[in-house]
Amino acid sequence: MLKKQTVWLLTMLSLVVVLSVYYVTAPKNMNNSPAFTAGEKTKNTDEPSVAVEETQKPSAAKETGDDLFTALRMKIEDERSRLRDELNAIVASANATAEQKNEALNKIEKLQALSEKEATLETLIKSKGGYEDVLVRADDSQVRVTIKAKQSSAKSANEIIHMVKKEMPDAEYVTVEFQPAG
Repeated sequence: MLKKQTVWLLTMLSLVVVLSVYYVTAPKNMNNSPAFTAGEKTKNTDEPSVAVEETQKPSAAKETGDDLFTALRMKIEDERSRLRDELNAIVASANATAEQKNEALNKIEKLQALSEKEATLETLIKSKGGYEDVLVRADDSQVRVTIKAKQSSAKSANEIIHMVKKEMPDAEYVTVEFQPAG
């Protein structure tokens, strides 16, 4: 009996150490997404859908500008941080089963991968298109790209959609929105 308790204790301590190292070494810009919440089912279609939105509102551009992108990034970061905390609580919980802990760890890894893909796409789109700012938000099979640009065209939106599809092949719905640059 004492041997089982010792093995159990060492296993739990190892798990705590691994999670602590992961938490300390994880990038600070990791994001949470409600895309990975349990219990939600997505509608699966055979054909991907693509939507392009072009907004040309000069008064909105003055109000939003950089503040819109900053606010959206902060909101996404807060949501993902909250979700990551919930998942870490499940992993650290003594009441959670091994299956629940593994599922939570997998969701944390998916969040990290999603954040990295979003950042990669933002950098790629910004550098290839020469745009002032780009914001990529991915949830389940939907990807929304918001671009601050002086000009917008269907051709550039199509190129952006192809970049997104190349980086995120599972994305069924890609929305590109152009915001006028101030």
